[in-house]
Amino acid sequence: FLPLLYNRRHLGVAMFACALAHGALSTFQFHALGDVDPIVSLLVSNTRFASVSQFPFQQLGLAALVVLFLMAATSHDFWLAQLTAPVWKALHMGVYLAYALVVAHVALGALQDERSPLLAGLLVAAAATLAGLHLLAGRRGAAGDRGSAAPGPTGFVDACGVDEILEKRAKIVSLSGERVAIFRYDGKVSAISNVCQHQNGPLGEGRIVDGCVTCPWHGFQYLPATGASPPPFTEKVPTFRVRVVDRRVWVDPRPLPPGTAVAPATFEPGGGAE
Repeated sequence: FLPLLYNRRHLGVAMFACALAHGALSTFQFHALGDVDPIVSLLVSNTRFASVSQFPFQQLGLAALVVLFLMAATSHDFWLAQLTAPVWKALHMGVYLAYALVVAHVALGALQDERSPLLAGLLVAAAATLAGLHLLAGRRGAAGDRGSAAPGPTGFVDACGVDEILEKRAKIVSLSGERVAIFRYDGKVSAISNVCQHQNGPLGEGRIVDGCVTCPWHGFQYLPATGASPPPFTEKVPTFRVRVVDRRVWVDPRPLPPGTAVAPATFEPGGGAE
């Protein structure tokens, strides 16, 4: 699964290439033999937007192709740096619009002449599965954010127990509205921002590899005690002060500047520690 996850941008470009080939062949077959420009013919030959059975589904496919092109053309990290992460991320959220347009394109196009219910069933099942998984993930994330604890007298928050965190893994908690990844490794605990500086990937869903927190999306790495990428890389994420008392992990919810070194909290395998 991880190779697919790491290379999903390549899959997105391949998706655009397939969609472009489909669109080009379809436009040639149905619009290139008349006396009107094929693109103009595609746009104006059917304008029955009020009809379900005769809805101009080809325009939906063209709109999806435009969105896929914008995403494919800006998929390289060069455009991530030029557009800035928030703008780039907002642009690539267009994948949801493209998916909806493709589903509508198929439902109002190929399904109109389909006699077997198999294709319709597959389309509905796929769309329902995708929507359901996204809603479930969103609900779980929102539930975790609502479950954040209030700071104690020292300003630190009782975030979790040491034993709740797997070795070289993290537990993600919400502190003052920000998701924090608390990592356990080699008898120590460190806390950093859950947001990777590359593409806002969830660092807490990754693990520590070769001493570095490794983002599960594209493998960007950060030292758990400093939040800084190992040289020669320069990415940095905010860090948080952390303590371990009676095997409970306490975290200061106030983030420190990205790349700030924070001494890890230590604990004994069989009992509490400072």
